[in-house]
Amino acid sequence: REQFCGSEPHGKEENVMHDDLTAQDIAMMQKELDHRKLELMPELIEEVKRTRAYGDLSENFEYKAAKQAQNRNRSRIRYLERMIKSAHVIEDKAGADEVGLFDKVELLFEDDEDTETVQVVTTVRCDPLSGRISCKAPLGKALLGRKAGDEVSVTTEEGGSYTVRIKSITKEDDNGDGPIL
Repeated sequence: REQFCGSEPHGKEENVMHDDLTAQDIAMMQKELDHRKLELMPELIEEVKRTRAYGDLSENFEYKAAKQAQNRNRSRIRYLERMIKSAHVIEDKAGADEVGLFDKVELLFEDDEDTETVQVVTTVRCDPLSGRISCKAPLGKALLGRKAGDEVSVTTEEGGSYTVRIKSITKEDDNGDGPIL
């Protein structure tokens, strides 16, 4: 069963693909971005300065670790800025009886009679191990807009397929659960 965090590939700046994100996704990203720029970055700069003073940089583990942390933070800042800049804001328009974003869906996998509950989320909040699947993943795409009782055929990216039956839908709001990946 394919429950990965699918995302559209990003091209060059003039040919940017947009990620479909909710206003809540963007707010969460902005909060993390502000924290990383205003709080974490000054701390990391000071740590680099402090560890640089330990002497020979070629054998200074603390300095190397501080530089790596600073570089990881800068990389995450660039990622968040790019995601916010290129985001396409979406809203859940599913009907009261249809699967929409953030809804929990109880599924019966007909090939092995296994029951599983998943939540359909945006690409930046998916976590398959916690049951949060991307709306861009094959299963997430196949579920959106469907109703309880529907039999849904899911085609994987490798060309395989399987069938699930929607047993129930629990409507959920975008409450900010799940970290931004």
